[in-house]
Amino acid sequence: MKIKFEIYVVFISFITSFLAVFLSNGIIIGVPSIANEFVMNNVLQNWVSTIFFLIVAVFTVPAGQISGKFGVKKSLLAGVIVFLIGSIGACVAFSIESFLLFRVIQGIGVAFLNVSAMAMVVSAVKPQNRGKALGFTVTGVYLATSLSPVICGFLVHNFGWRAMFYFVMPFLILSIILMILKIPYEWKTYEHDTIDKIGSILYAIGILSFIYGFTTLTTINGVILTIFGIILLIIFGIYELKQKSPVFNMNLFRNKKFTSSNIAALCSYLAVMVVTTILNYHFQYVRGWDAQTSGMILIITPIIMAIMAPNSGKLSDKIHPQKLAATGMGIATIALLILTFLNANTPIYFVILAMILQGIGMGLFSSPNMNAIMSSVPPKDAPTASASQATMRTIGQTLSLGLLTLVFSLIMGNLELNHQYANMIVQSSQIICGICTTACILAVFASLIGIKSSDEFNTTN
Repeated sequence: MKIKFEIYVVFISFITSFLAVFLSNGIIIGVPSIANEFVMNNVLQNWVSTIFFLIVAVFTVPAGQISGKFGVKKSLLAGVIVFLIGSIGACVAFSIESFLLFRVIQGIGVAFLNVSAMAMVVSAVKPQNRGKALGFTVTGVYLATSLSPVICGFLVHNFGWRAMFYFVMPFLILSIILMILKIPYEWKTYEHDTIDKIGSILYAIGILSFIYGFTTLTTINGVILTIFGIILLIIFGIYELKQKSPVFNMNLFRNKKFTSSNIAALCSYLAVMVVTTILNYHFQYVRGWDAQTSGMILIITPIIMAIMAPNSGKLSDKIHPQKLAATGMGIATIALLILTFLNANTPIYFVILAMILQGIGMGLFSSPNMNAIMSSVPPKDAPTASASQATMRTIGQTLSLGLLTLVFSLIMGNLELNHQYANMIVQSSQIICGICTTACILAVFASLIGIKSSDEFNTTN
């Protein structure tokens, strides 16, 4: 039986999304081993993840315009190849600097991968099946989130941290082959537009300054960079409104459904991204478990998300997606509130309860919220909408990890993370979870505002 090319599109989106998240999430398990080999303090240790998300944030917006102009399939193919090069490089890294350099290369590849994969799904799949298709893509994300702690824990424990990077290479090569042989079409929506170089530079410098400054707010340079970044991003927004071919169409934010869903995405990822790291630190440094055991426990939340994502995505084709999103974030808020009181004496069943609630909440939120973003713009703006949701996700994730670095720096200084400082790790974690609970509440309100909006969703191809 001949397989329709749309199925290959969804499968490629699924597998590439899986691989990007597999390493970005699974590397958390390997960080202690990486830090031990390269002799990193806790600040550098946190930058193993932070620098990756920072680079993804910088390149995601330009990737939207580039993929729309030159084709989403070509951009996805290029992103996967760059990601593969970065993964190979990480395996042969011989110092902190060389390892972080290849993390930067991986980040560039993932930026194009994130934008193009989603845009290709939206372009290839009929609107009435959009939520379901996006749900499978999100399932790839959550399966990676659920399986990466287990697989990476096993690989790190038995073969060393480099095995994580070797693991993804065959799948990246498979994705390249399938795109070349099985996807006969190309989608270009900004073919006649010129690349907005100035806008891209303004955005890149602005977001880089803001996020880096945020992670170093304890210093005067950090405060200056944060303020400078905010000012530059405001200038970027004003500049984009005046451009005929902007790198990002700011007029899309006139749609309240689009705006509210993006804000909800930003707040949600800021709130939940750091939870895996917090729990991993709790299990390994506070409770003294090894990486493999920690990974087995950390599977609980994402596997629930993976089960719920395709179903909630399909449901969002029939029920207002932002109603589902608001309900999901309400449940996630309860989970974060429970973790705010996490300490060395917290019963493990209480921790698992919070993880289950977080899984249910995020599983109910992510696919419908993504459907709301992608369905609130005209088809020609699919690459920009994809870039928008990817940017919100990446900025939220980066700020979440920046919050981790900031709070741990304030509480622990440059001390190494180990069982000796368990009390300070607990204190830092409680502060972070308290802030993240507030972010969850803001995401709920954003979704509720979108529900009340009179703007319509796009239902035509």
